[in-house]
Amino acid sequence: MTNRDATQAGAASAGGTSTRDLSPATVLLFAVACGLSVANIYFAQPLLDTMARDLDITPAVIGIVVTLTQIGYAFGLVLIVPLGDLVDRRRLIVGQTLLSALALVIVGTASNAVVLLAGMVLVGLLAVVIQVLVAFAATLATPAARGRTIGTVTSGVVSGILLARFAAGALADIGGWRLVYLTSAALTLVLSALLAQALPRHQPQPMAGVSYAKLLRSTAELFVQEPILRERATFALLIFASFSVFWSSVVLPLAAPPFSLSHATIGMLGIAGLAGALAARNSGRLADRGWAQRTTGLSLFLMLAGWAPIACLHSSLWLVLAGVVMIDFAVQAIHVTNQSLIVAVRPDAASRLVGGYMVFYSIGSGAGAISSTMAYATAGWIGVCMLGAAISATALLFWIVVVSKTPARASCVQTY
Repeated sequence: MTNRDATQAGAASAGGTSTRDLSPATVLLFAVACGLSVANIYFAQPLLDTMARDLDITPAVIGIVVTLTQIGYAFGLVLIVPLGDLVDRRRLIVGQTLLSALALVIVGTASNAVVLLAGMVLVGLLAVVIQVLVAFAATLATPAARGRTIGTVTSGVVSGILLARFAAGALADIGGWRLVYLTSAALTLVLSALLAQALPRHQPQPMAGVSYAKLLRSTAELFVQEPILRERATFALLIFASFSVFWSSVVLPLAAPPFSLSHATIGMLGIAGLAGALAARNSGRLADRGWAQRTTGLSLFLMLAGWAPIACLHSSLWLVLAGVVMIDFAVQAIHVTNQSLIVAVRPDAASRLVGGYMVFYSIGSGAGAISSTMAYATAGWIGVCMLGAAISATALLFWIVVVSKTPARASCVQTY
């Protein structure tokens, strides 16, 4: 963003609206920052066995690395993201990014399990810079382009999730698991410098002067005040539970005979999912044009249908790839639509709305991961697919019975 861009964006936000769209380069920077930040959370998944051997951690305990990272992330959503409505977002984002680089160095140089686990908690805690970035981009964009902007920025999030496993596996093959985190630390440091230059300065905040305790209480109050936040948070929980059911368990059948695929090869499934996720980034444009309800309904139906080809894993991997594209397209389309709608209803509370919404994303992801492995142990891959389809069907039923019949509020008629 040029100085002129920054000046106009900052002045516009002071009045509650923007006067011009963000430049494509700035939106791309937001997306890259989100992608790298979320990748830091997921790098560990294909590296757990290597970490366990290197630091002499038992296989039964090493799984806590992922758990603690998610716990740190959940705390960050509640305690850090709302600060975007209280303090200068530019300083908050740059500060979080710098501290993230430090946390990654701690992980990459850890000499024992205690240091590793402490570092992973910090990585998760600081990765919530993603939500501050999404809220910032949403408030800087013009109302007519808000959905499109959110779609592009959040495509970076889904891209980071899907590519993290592949990138981690490839780098670990070259120089071990520590290289993954040290490389990310270096990239994050460069990213912080770019963000410091690109983000507008002196962004006024609507809750300036309010105590931190009152800020946190106001986040909870938004769920009481805004029905659309409750509805879209419910969708977030369900769609990301379904998403996590697939991605948390697909490694189990593919790594076992008769497939016996490597982690890097399995990670390439993310490339297929990436195609669907990137295609869905334009769903924000549909929300901008008032087609959010239709986009949600059609995407939920597509997500449910995607489990049919995925169930054919032992017959055809090509069918699985088709199902992956369908599910990842649907999840991204709904996710973009959700955030477009909740920010549109209260732009002054963007950080608190996105932070509260993403708590349900985190709950859904965790619940999906746990239930998925249990389903696989009990009923195999068919059990996993039945679980994923059941969650998807629940989300579609919720839309049909509740959300599709909810009248639009006057404050969000253009997008809801």
